[in-house]
Amino acid sequence: MRILSKRQVKELVLYSPQHIARLEKAGQFPKRVQLGPSRVGWVEDEVLDWLQKRLEARDEPVRHS
Repeated sequence: MRILSKRQVKELVLYSPQHIARLEKAGQFPKRVQLGPSRVGWVEDEVLDWLQKRLEARDEPVRHS
């Protein structure tokens, strides 16, 4: 298992740390892991799965209500 730093997650998903935090709070992004008093990280496999779902969703037809 590999843990990604905030910088690595930002480079991987191309979102600002603030936007990542908003998505996380809304339950739309993998939850961070508290590694120490002032250090957090994300499980790489969870972030990659999240990205894979975005890739799969782009091929789905858009539904308008």
